[in-house]
Amino acid sequence: MRTTLTLRFAALAALLTAPAVAQTKWEPQKPIEIIVNAGAGGATDQLARTIQAVCLKHNLTKQPFIINIKPGAGGAEGMLEAKKASGDPHKLFIGNSGIYAIPLANKVPFNWRDLTPVAIVALDEFCLWVHGDTPYKTAKEFLDAVKAAGPNKMKMGGTAALREDQIITALIDDKAGTKFTYIPYKSGAEASVQLVGKHIDANVNNPSESISQWKAGQCRPLCIFSKERSEYKQKVAGDQSWNDVPTAKEAGYDIEYVMLRGMFLPGDVTADQTAYYVDLFKQVVSKPEWKEYLEKSALKSAFIAGKEFTDFLVKDEARHKEIMTKAGFVAQ
Repeated sequence: MRTTLTLRFAALAALLTAPAVAQTKWEPQKPIEIIVNAGAGGATDQLARTIQAVCLKHNLTKQPFIINIKPGAGGAEGMLEAKKASGDPHKLFIGNSGIYAIPLANKVPFNWRDLTPVAIVALDEFCLWVHGDTPYKTAKEFLDAVKAAGPNKMKMGGTAALREDQIITALIDDKAGTKFTYIPYKSGAEASVQLVGKHIDANVNNPSESISQWKAGQCRPLCIFSKERSEYKQKVAGDQSWNDVPTAKEAGYDIEYVMLRGMFLPGDVTADQTAYYVDLFKQVVSKPEWKEYLEKSALKSAFIAGKEFTDFLVKDEARHKEIMTKAGFVAQ
Protein backbone atom coordinates (compact mmCIF):
# COMPACT_ATOMS: atom_id res chain seq x y z
CA MET A 1 0.00 0.00 0.00
CA ARG A 2 2.80 2.37 1.00
CA THR A 3 4.60 1.59 -2.27
CA THR A 4 1.47 2.35 -4.30
CA LEU A 5 1.00 5.74 -2.58
CA THR A 6 4.65 6.58 -3.14
CA LEU A 7 4.29 5.85 -6.84
CA ARG A 8 1.14 7.96 -7.07
CA PHE A 9 2.80 10.91 -5.36
CA ALA A 10 5.80 10.56 -7.66
CA ALA A 11 3.55 10.56 -10.73
CA LEU A 12 1.66 13.64 -9.45
CA ALA A 13 4.92 15.46 -8.77
CA ALA A 14 6.11 14.67 -12.28
CA LEU A 15 2.93 16.15 -13.76
CA LEU A 16 3.23 19.31 -11.68
CA THR A 17 6.85 19.90 -12.59
CA ALA A 18 6.59 18.91 -16.28
CA PRO A 19 6.94 21.77 -18.77
CA ALA A 20 3.63 23.05 -20.17
CA VAL A 21 2.72 21.53 -23.52
CA ALA A 22 2.61 24.19 -26.25
CA GLN A 23 -0.87 24.90 -27.52
CA THR A 24 -1.65 23.97 -31.10
CA LYS A 25 -1.50 26.98 -33.44
CA TRP A 26 -4.84 28.27 -34.63
CA GLU A 27 -6.15 26.99 -37.95
CA PRO A 28 -9.48 27.55 -39.75
CA GLN A 29 -12.13 25.05 -38.75
CA LYS A 30 -14.51 25.64 -41.66
CA PRO A 31 -14.39 27.01 -45.26
CA ILE A 32 -12.80 30.45 -45.62
CA GLU A 33 -14.91 33.09 -47.32
CA ILE A 34 -13.29 35.84 -49.40
CA ILE A 35 -15.56 38.86 -49.76
CA VAL A 36 -15.13 40.61 -53.12
CA ASN A 37 -16.78 44.03 -53.18
CA ALA A 38 -16.62 44.36 -56.98
CA GLY A 39 -18.23 42.65 -59.95
CA ALA A 40 -17.42 39.17 -61.23
CA GLY A 41 -14.52 39.10 -63.70
CA GLY A 42 -12.91 42.31 -62.47
CA ALA A 43 -9.40 42.62 -61.06
CA THR A 44 -10.46 42.01 -57.44
CA ASP A 45 -12.34 38.86 -58.40
CA GLN A 46 -9.32 37.65 -60.41
CA LEU A 47 -7.07 38.16 -57.38
CA ALA A 48 -9.43 36.21 -55.12
CA ARG A 49 -9.60 33.30 -57.54
CA THR A 50 -5.82 33.26 -57.96
CA ILE A 51 -5.40 32.98 -54.17
CA GLN A 52 -8.00 30.20 -54.19
CA ALA A 53 -6.20 28.31 -56.97
CA VAL A 54 -2.69 28.68 -55.49
CA CYS A 55 -3.83 27.47 -52.06
CA LEU A 56 -5.61 24.50 -53.60
CA LYS A 57 -2.70 23.47 -55.83
CA HIS A 58 -0.11 23.66 -53.05
CA ASN A 59 -2.41 22.42 -50.28
CA LEU A 60 -1.71 25.52 -48.19
CA THR A 61 -4.94 25.28 -46.19
CA LYS A 62 -6.98 22.37 -44.89
CA GLN A 63 -10.16 24.30 -45.60
CA PRO A 64 -11.38 25.44 -49.05
CA PHE A 65 -11.95 29.04 -50.11
CA ILE A 66 -15.37 30.35 -51.10
CA ILE A 67 -15.64 33.52 -53.20
CA ASN A 68 -18.52 35.79 -52.17
CA ILE A 69 -19.24 38.54 -54.76
CA LYS A 70 -20.75 41.61 -53.05
CA PRO A 71 -20.54 44.56 -55.48
CA GLY A 72 -23.73 46.33 -54.37
CA ALA A 73 -23.84 50.05 -53.60
CA GLY A 74 -20.56 50.65 -55.42
CA GLY A 75 -18.71 48.23 -53.13
CA ALA A 76 -20.19 49.42 -49.83
CA GLU A 77 -22.19 46.20 -49.46
CA GLY A 78 -19.05 44.07 -49.29
CA MET A 79 -17.32 46.43 -46.87
CA LEU A 80 -20.27 46.43 -44.47
CA GLU A 81 -20.49 42.63 -44.77
CA ALA A 82 -16.87 42.42 -43.58
CA LYS A 83 -17.51 44.89 -40.76
CA LYS A 84 -20.58 42.92 -39.63
CA ALA A 85 -18.48 39.74 -39.37
CA SER A 86 -16.51 41.08 -36.39
CA GLY A 87 -14.73 38.28 -34.55
CA ASP A 88 -15.08 35.75 -37.39
CA PRO A 89 -11.65 34.54 -38.55
CA HIS A 90 -13.20 32.55 -41.39
CA LYS A 91 -13.96 35.64 -43.47
CA LEU A 92 -11.45 37.67 -45.46
CA PHE A 93 -11.95 40.94 -47.29
CA ILE A 94 -9.89 42.17 -50.25
CA GLY A 95 -9.31 45.85 -49.67
CA ASN A 96 -8.34 48.44 -52.25
CA SER A 97 -8.59 52.23 -52.39
CA GLY A 98 -12.35 51.95 -52.01
CA ILE A 99 -11.83 51.48 -48.26
CA TYR A 100 -11.18 55.23 -48.12
CA ALA A 101 -13.10 56.49 -51.14
CA ILE A 102 -16.49 54.92 -50.39
CA PRO A 103 -16.83 56.26 -46.82
CA LEU A 104 -15.57 59.71 -47.90
CA ALA A 105 -17.94 59.97 -50.86
CA ASN A 106 -21.06 58.39 -49.40
CA LYS A 107 -20.83 58.70 -45.61
CA VAL A 108 -20.92 54.92 -45.34
CA PRO A 109 -20.51 53.90 -41.66
CA PHE A 110 -17.23 52.15 -42.32
CA ASN A 111 -13.55 52.79 -41.70
CA TRP A 112 -10.67 50.49 -42.53
CA ARG A 113 -9.90 50.52 -38.81
CA ASP A 114 -13.11 48.47 -38.34
CA LEU A 115 -11.15 45.58 -39.86
CA THR A 116 -7.87 43.86 -39.05
CA PRO A 117 -5.12 44.53 -41.63
CA VAL A 118 -3.34 41.32 -42.60
CA ALA A 119 -1.08 42.03 -45.58
CA ILE A 120 -0.71 43.83 -48.87
CA VAL A 121 -0.11 41.11 -51.45
CA ALA A 122 0.37 43.33 -54.53
CA LEU A 123 0.08 46.88 -55.82
CA ASP A 124 -2.13 47.50 -58.85
CA GLU A 125 -1.81 50.13 -61.54
CA PHE A 126 -4.08 51.79 -64.06
CA CYS A 127 -3.76 52.56 -67.75
CA LEU A 128 -5.54 54.98 -70.06
CA TRP A 129 -7.22 52.77 -72.67
CA VAL A 130 -8.78 53.71 -76.03
CA HIS A 131 -10.39 51.60 -78.74
CA GLY A 132 -8.01 49.82 -81.11
CA ASP A 133 -9.61 51.47 -84.15
CA THR A 134 -8.88 55.01 -83.02
CA PRO A 135 -5.94 56.90 -84.54
CA TYR A 136 -4.48 57.94 -81.18
CA LYS A 137 -1.02 56.55 -80.48
CA THR A 138 -0.12 58.70 -77.48
CA ALA A 139 -1.94 60.02 -74.45
CA LYS A 140 -1.28 63.59 -75.58
CA GLU A 141 -2.91 63.01 -78.97
CA PHE A 142 -6.02 61.61 -77.35
CA LEU A 143 -6.31 64.15 -74.54
CA ASP A 144 -5.76 67.04 -76.96
CA ALA A 145 -8.67 65.65 -78.99
CA VAL A 146 -10.82 65.41 -75.85
CA LYS A 147 -10.01 69.02 -75.00
CA ALA A 148 -10.77 70.15 -78.55
CA ALA A 149 -14.14 68.34 -78.51
CA GLY A 150 -15.26 70.47 -75.59
CA PRO A 151 -16.57 69.77 -72.07
CA ASN A 152 -18.51 66.52 -71.52
CA LYS A 153 -18.39 65.50 -75.19
CA MET A 154 -16.18 62.46 -74.60
CA LYS A 155 -17.08 59.59 -72.26
CA MET A 156 -14.79 57.92 -69.74
CA GLY A 157 -15.97 54.60 -68.32
CA GLY A 158 -14.92 53.06 -65.04
CA THR A 159 -15.78 50.84 -62.10
CA ALA A 160 -18.44 52.45 -59.86
CA ALA A 161 -18.86 56.13 -59.03
CA LEU A 162 -16.51 58.22 -56.90
CA ARG A 163 -14.03 55.36 -56.74
CA GLU A 164 -10.52 54.85 -58.09
CA ASP A 165 -11.45 55.19 -61.77
CA GLN A 166 -13.37 58.43 -61.29
CA ILE A 167 -10.61 59.78 -59.03
CA ILE A 168 -8.08 59.15 -61.83
CA THR A 169 -10.47 60.76 -64.33
CA ALA A 170 -10.60 63.84 -62.09
CA LEU A 171 -6.79 63.90 -61.97
CA ILE A 172 -6.68 63.72 -65.79
CA ASP A 173 -9.19 66.57 -66.11
CA ASP A 174 -7.12 68.65 -63.68
CA LYS A 175 -3.73 68.02 -65.32
CA ALA A 176 -4.77 67.87 -68.99
CA GLY A 177 -7.48 70.54 -69.01
CA THR A 178 -10.11 68.06 -70.22
CA LYS A 179 -13.66 67.52 -69.02
CA PHE A 180 -14.91 63.95 -69.46
CA THR A 181 -18.41 62.66 -68.85
CA TYR A 182 -17.77 59.80 -66.44
CA ILE A 183 -19.90 56.66 -66.86
CA PRO A 184 -19.82 54.18 -63.91
CA TYR A 185 -20.11 50.42 -64.45
CA LYS A 186 -20.24 47.44 -62.11
CA SER A 187 -16.71 46.24 -62.89
CA GLY A 188 -13.64 46.80 -65.01
CA ALA A 189 -14.73 43.84 -67.13
CA GLU A 190 -17.95 45.67 -68.00
CA ALA A 191 -16.07 48.92 -68.68
CA SER A 192 -13.83 47.00 -71.07
CA VAL A 193 -16.83 45.55 -72.93
CA GLN A 194 -18.31 49.04 -73.24
CA LEU A 195 -15.07 50.38 -74.75
CA VAL A 196 -14.86 47.51 -77.24
CA GLY A 197 -18.46 48.26 -78.21
CA LYS A 198 -17.55 51.95 -78.66
CA HIS A 199 -20.18 53.05 -76.15
CA ILE A 200 -17.46 55.05 -74.37
CA ASP A 201 -14.33 56.76 -75.65
CA ALA A 202 -11.88 55.54 -73.00
CA ASN A 203 -11.48 53.84 -69.65
CA VAL A 204 -8.77 53.68 -67.01
CA ASN A 205 -8.88 49.96 -66.29
CA ASN A 206 -6.27 47.99 -64.42
CA PRO A 207 -4.01 46.13 -66.88
CA SER A 208 -5.58 42.76 -66.03
CA GLU A 209 -9.07 44.01 -66.88
CA SER A 210 -8.26 44.77 -70.52
CA ILE A 211 -5.35 42.49 -71.40
CA SER A 212 -7.49 40.10 -73.50
CA GLN A 213 -8.91 42.97 -75.53
CA TRP A 214 -5.41 44.40 -76.03
CA LYS A 215 -4.17 41.06 -77.33
CA ALA A 216 -7.14 40.98 -79.73
CA GLY A 217 -6.38 44.49 -81.00
CA GLN A 218 -9.70 45.81 -79.68
CA CYS A 219 -8.11 48.40 -77.39
CA ARG A 220 -4.70 49.84 -76.58
CA PRO A 221 -3.06 51.44 -73.53
CA LEU A 222 -1.74 54.95 -74.11
CA CYS A 223 -0.04 55.44 -70.75
CA ILE A 224 0.28 54.00 -67.26
CA PHE A 225 -0.32 56.13 -64.17
CA SER A 226 2.88 55.23 -62.37
CA LYS A 227 6.15 56.96 -61.56
CA GLU A 228 7.99 54.39 -63.65
CA ARG A 229 7.28 51.97 -66.48
CA SER A 230 6.24 48.42 -65.75
CA GLU A 231 9.09 45.99 -65.14
CA TYR A 232 7.53 43.35 -67.41
CA LYS A 233 9.18 43.14 -70.82
CA GLN A 234 7.63 39.98 -72.20
CA LYS A 235 5.57 40.71 -75.34
CA VAL A 236 1.82 40.84 -74.70
CA ALA A 237 0.14 42.27 -77.80
CA GLY A 238 2.06 41.99 -81.06
CA ASP A 239 5.51 43.43 -80.40
CA GLN A 240 4.34 45.42 -77.36
CA SER A 241 5.06 44.61 -73.71
CA TRP A 242 3.82 46.35 -70.57
CA ASN A 243 7.25 47.98 -70.38
CA ASP A 244 6.58 49.65 -73.75
CA VAL A 245 3.64 51.59 -72.29
CA PRO A 246 4.94 55.07 -71.31
CA THR A 247 4.09 56.69 -68.01
CA ALA A 248 1.66 59.59 -67.87
CA LYS A 249 4.56 61.77 -66.76
CA GLU A 250 6.49 60.86 -69.92
CA ALA A 251 3.43 62.02 -71.87
CA GLY A 252 3.52 65.36 -70.06
CA TYR A 253 0.97 64.74 -67.29
CA ASP A 254 2.12 64.53 -63.68
CA ILE A 255 -0.35 61.86 -62.60
CA GLU A 256 0.49 58.90 -60.36
CA TYR A 257 -2.00 56.51 -58.85
CA VAL A 258 -1.19 53.07 -57.45
CA MET A 259 -3.78 50.97 -55.64
CA LEU A 260 -3.19 48.53 -52.83
CA ARG A 261 -4.41 44.97 -53.07
CA GLY A 262 -4.63 44.05 -49.40
CA MET A 263 -6.12 41.28 -47.30
CA PHE A 264 -8.13 42.09 -44.18
CA LEU A 265 -9.85 40.07 -41.48
CA PRO A 266 -12.90 41.38 -39.62
CA GLY A 267 -12.28 43.29 -36.40
CA ASP A 268 -11.83 41.64 -33.00
CA VAL A 269 -9.95 38.58 -34.16
CA THR A 270 -7.00 37.24 -32.17
CA ALA A 271 -3.31 37.79 -32.82
CA ASP A 272 -2.89 34.05 -33.52
CA GLN A 273 -5.63 34.16 -36.15
CA THR A 274 -4.05 37.18 -37.83
CA ALA A 275 -0.62 35.52 -37.72
CA TYR A 276 -2.03 32.43 -39.43
CA TYR A 277 -3.14 34.47 -42.44
CA VAL A 278 0.04 36.56 -42.57
CA ASP A 279 1.97 33.30 -42.84
CA LEU A 280 -0.50 31.90 -45.37
CA PHE A 281 -0.22 34.87 -47.73
CA LYS A 282 3.55 34.92 -47.33
CA GLN A 283 3.47 31.39 -48.73
CA VAL A 284 1.02 32.33 -51.50
CA VAL A 285 3.20 35.17 -52.85
CA SER A 286 6.25 32.87 -52.93
CA LYS A 287 4.68 30.41 -55.39
CA PRO A 288 5.52 30.45 -59.12
CA GLU A 289 1.84 30.62 -60.08
CA TRP A 290 1.49 33.85 -58.11
CA LYS A 291 4.49 35.36 -59.86
CA GLU A 292 3.01 34.36 -63.22
CA TYR A 293 -0.25 36.04 -62.20
CA LEU A 294 1.61 39.25 -61.26
CA GLU A 295 3.32 39.42 -64.64
CA LYS A 296 0.20 38.57 -66.61
CA SER A 297 -1.74 41.27 -64.74
CA ALA A 298 1.16 43.77 -64.68
CA LEU A 299 0.86 43.98 -60.89
CA LYS A 300 3.72 45.29 -58.78
CA SER A 301 5.18 42.66 -56.49
CA ALA A 302 4.71 43.61 -52.83
CA PHE A 303 4.24 41.98 -49.45
CA ILE A 304 3.64 44.37 -46.57
CA ALA A 305 2.36 43.30 -43.14
CA GLY A 306 2.31 44.48 -39.54
CA LYS A 307 3.02 48.11 -38.62
CA GLU A 308 4.34 48.86 -42.09
CA PHE A 309 0.94 47.95 -43.55
CA THR A 310 -0.89 50.13 -40.99
CA ASP A 311 1.45 53.06 -41.74
CA PHE A 312 0.76 52.62 -45.46
CA LEU A 313 -2.99 52.76 -44.84
CA VAL A 314 -2.76 55.95 -42.77
CA LYS A 315 -0.69 57.73 -45.42
CA ASP A 316 -2.79 56.47 -48.36
CA GLU A 317 -6.02 57.48 -46.63
CA ALA A 318 -4.72 61.04 -46.15
CA ARG A 319 -3.75 61.28 -49.84
CA HIS A 320 -7.20 60.12 -50.97
CA LYS A 321 -8.91 62.62 -48.73
CA GLU A 322 -6.82 65.42 -50.23
CA ILE A 323 -7.49 64.38 -53.86
CA MET A 324 -11.20 63.76 -53.32
CA THR A 325 -11.72 67.03 -51.47
CA LYS A 326 -10.14 68.96 -54.32
CA ALA A 327 -12.33 67.11 -56.85
CA GLY A 328 -15.48 67.79 -54.85
CA PHE A 329 -16.12 64.10 -54.20
CA VAL A 330 -16.31 64.25 -50.39
CA ALA A 331 -19.86 64.14 -49.02
CA GLN A 332 -20.85 67.17 -46.97
